Amino acid sequence: MKLSVLDICIVFCYLLAIIVLGLVLKKRASQNKEAYLLGGKTLPWYMLGLSNASDMFDISGTMWMVSLAFVYGLKSLWIPWLWPVFNQVFMMMYLSVWLRRSNVTTGAEWIGTRFGQGKGVKASHTIVVVFALLSCLGFLAYGFVGLGKFVEIFIPFQSLAPYVPFSLAPAYVAPFYGIIFTAFAVFYAILGGMTSIVIGDVLKYVIMTISALVIALIAMDNLSGQTLSVPEGWYTPFFSWRLDDLDWTGMMEEVNAKIASDGFSLFGVFFMMMLFKGVLASLAGPAPNYDMQKILSTKSPREAAQMSGFVSIVLLPVRYAMIMGLTVLALLNFDQLHLQGTHGIDFEKILPSAILHFVPSGLMGLLLAGLLSAFMGTFAGTLNAAQAYVVNDIYLKYLNPGASNHRISRMNYLSGIAVALTGILMGLFAKDINSLLQWIVSALYGGYIAANVLKWHWWRFNASGFFWGMVAGIIPALVFPVVFPHTLSLYYFPLLFLISLAGCVVGSLVTPPTDLSTLKAFYRTVRPWGLWKPIQQLVQQESPDLRPNQDFKKDALNVVIGITAQCTLTLTPMYWVLKMNLELSVTLLVLGVCMLILKKTWWNHLPDELPPVMGNQLTKTLEDLPR
Repeated sequence: MKLSVLDICIVFCYLLAIIVLGLVLKKRASQNKEAYLLGGKTLPWYMLGLSNASDMFDISGTMWMVSLAFVYGLKSLWIPWLWPVFNQVFMMMYLSVWLRRSNVTTGAEWIGTRFGQGKGVKASHTIVVVFALLSCLGFLAYGFVGLGKFVEIFIPFQSLAPYVPFSLAPAYVAPFYGIIFTAFAVFYAILGGMTSIVIGDVLKYVIMTISALVIALIAMDNLSGQTLSVPEGWYTPFFSWRLDDLDWTGMMEEVNAKIASDGFSLFGVFFMMMLFKGVLASLAGPAPNYDMQKILSTKSPREAAQMSGFVSIVLLPVRYAMIMGLTVLALLNFDQLHLQGTHGIDFEKILPSAILHFVPSGLMGLLLAGLLSAFMGTFAGTLNAAQAYVVNDIYLKYLNPGASNHRISRMNYLSGIAVALTGILMGLFAKDINSLLQWIVSALYGGYIAANVLKWHWWRFNASGFFWGMVAGIIPALVFPVVFPHTLSLYYFPLLFLISLAGCVVGSLVTPPTDLSTLKAFYRTVRPWGLWKPIQQLVQQESPDLRPNQDFKKDALNVVIGITAQCTLTLTPMYWVLKMNLELSVTLLVLGVCMLILKKTWWNHLPDELPPVMGNQLTKTLEDLPR
């Protein structure tokens, strides 16, 4: 055992606390469907923002980002654009407002507000549920893999072997730990629902902030009077077509092999592909996971936008202070980390190894509790989203529409257990964190993008187009990794997107448009910009005082400024830990200018709360449509 008694006690107390949290909130969560899945839509936006940020502060993602910072230095700023991280900017500027105005419970339920009722809508609803469950299961497996690798560093199985009645081969130790700690996350998430998840996430954020700042200060103290043995290009976020200034020859040859295996050597091409995919993915709006559920849980469209903007502010500085602190400690003491394995250096183990060797007792227990809670929060949030789709969009829609609250609660518990077990099973067959991440964000999400961009921005896009676009995207997304096993998923995204786009356009044009009553109700309530002029004119004939959305230019400008601000929020802690004071000062100046501009162009123009009559009007219109 490599943990002290104090560390073990801290971790044990945290695990006990989340069990109590789930039990305490069980009664409130079981009141009704909305209380369980969305916290009753009564939670403050800043708590939901902290919770959403905490869900993104997960073990697997942090392990991956520490390995990126170690290899790519400040250029690692760009690689999370694979996600893309700047989708939060698009959401804060306008998409969260559009989504929250719909006043639904899940993304699949939203389909009815956009396309109405009918055979094509049922097919579209089904394909969204399939995609949502696939993506949720992928994220559950992604978190499970990272957790097992993380815990294995701190609790070698040989230290437990005398106390357990079985033995495990080395390959099964990480999955064993993953299953044990996943059980805690499943327990409190299933019992307490969204409220339990949010309160647990806020507690986790406090723990992680304290830990991140202490790690950053330890790293800065260790860096005093020393120089990192890294290539010259490691210290700059700027790049050219190739990573010629990031040559590790003579320092650490294995890192050059890592860059080549990642497929990022042609960094200019890689960056353009990321940007192209990232903008389209952001225009599509939030994917049907915990991020969407947090937006739908806010009190109003205004608070939905505030929540999305708050995420970057509270997440990036804290997370990157920890990431760069652990990276500096690992670079200064690399020989002590013992990362060599049967297949070479495992860069994804830098984070736990650095914690184990350089974080003092007591703080290590606090940090472990925070990182374990980070896993549990992400796992629980994703599990809650998956439950929402199983219960709301399968059980209540098709199997038992009149179910009592008691039956809904039981179904929540059963679906949560089933989804968790499936996610764990997928994690057992996963190669590593990076392979799962690439499949989720580049392949699976690549098939989602075309249909979900058009659903917001083109009036003629209908339920059939949505269904065939999603099918044409998801099937190749599942097949391409098998056909092109050695190709980075990002590089076949354009082909995936074009196939999906063709399915969207052809599927829409060969079938009748969506019922005009549905389109007018949707436009009147959500008020999107884009190719909506025919519907806009019809609505204005009925409601001459309705002002069309003419904010495209303002929203586009705010997105550019917001992405710039987001980059400075990431660079600020990196420059701070590395003591690059001139660069830090310039970055803070740019951040300040961006914040002042956004105060005038975004914050001051956020919409007031949606009048209930508009939401009721949309609901009534949909209920009156022929089925």
